[in-house]
Amino acid sequence: MNLYEQQQSNRRKTWLVMLAFVAFFLLLGIGFDTFYIGAGGGVVPVGSVIALGVGSVSAATSYFSGDRAVLAATAARPVEELVSAATEADRLKLRQLENVVDEMTIAAGLPRPKVYVVPDADPNAFATGRDPAHASLAVTRGLLDTLDREELQGVVAHEMSHIRNLDVRVMTIVAALVGAVALLADWARRGMMWGDGPRRRDRDDNQGSGVAGMILFVIWLIAITIAPLLAQLLAMAVSRRREYLADASGAELTRNPLGLARALQKIESAVGPTAAVSRGTAHLCIADPLGRAMNLKTGAWANLFASHPPMAARIAALEEMAFQRRSP
Repeated sequence: MNLYEQQQSNRRKTWLVMLAFVAFFLLLGIGFDTFYIGAGGGVVPVGSVIALGVGSVSAATSYFSGDRAVLAATAARPVEELVSAATEADRLKLRQLENVVDEMTIAAGLPRPKVYVVPDADPNAFATGRDPAHASLAVTRGLLDTLDREELQGVVAHEMSHIRNLDVRVMTIVAALVGAVALLADWARRGMMWGDGPRRRDRDDNQGSGVAGMILFVIWLIAITIAPLLAQLLAMAVSRRREYLADASGAELTRNPLGLARALQKIESAVGPTAAVSRGTAHLCIADPLGRAMNLKTGAWANLFASHPPMAARIAALEEMAFQRRSP
């Protein structure tokens, strides 16, 4: 798949993801009306209206301002703001970051993204935004302290590839909608706990009769219970395959696959998780910020639950690109 095919695919997936989340919100709302407040056949389906409203607003908000929400959640600060108050040593690192971003912007043929630094000692990086004209690139303080110039260039090129491929649009929207799904499911569960369950007087009319009504009720209960997990699985599936492509595209921009390979090795060897990044935005990062063991594995379970491909496999692929296979 070439660059333009990847961009078209990501545009289609963006709208499919948004529609899928809105439909899921609506399903949760209809179930709440039918089984809890007994309004499934009434005049005003309260739960359905609220759920559809939350889903639609979340989809629109995440499309236009999801990047700002992600940056605010990580306490990221613009690099220009930090330069003015930095020491001489720190100023050199920040200027180097700006220079590398300028170089990779020219190499990728893109508008220059806004550049941010996240105050976290763990080395990591991510890009966010709805398109190249509204993109932001963030690196942690630990990344600046850990990597040399070639390695930093590899990481920036990787993130610029996410921007160029329009990966950031899909991943930013998914990050925002994952939180909305979790919130709505929590509301539904709390409503069930605080109330008296499905209204007895409406049970025959709104739940149907016999086994069919009970089956539908159980399915809805399962849906609100596993909704956050399903949303996380979707976010992980969106993230995994794109990392390999961004690695290859980043190496193409720098003409130096080993620079990114060394950067990934240093990131992988870091001890602590990236505390500034939450679970809902973990799939945006170049490496799993939560340090989950599942991301070290391969196979069917890893394909289902891992947010990132194994770092060793990514490094091996980059070294193979440089015709330097790792020794056994």
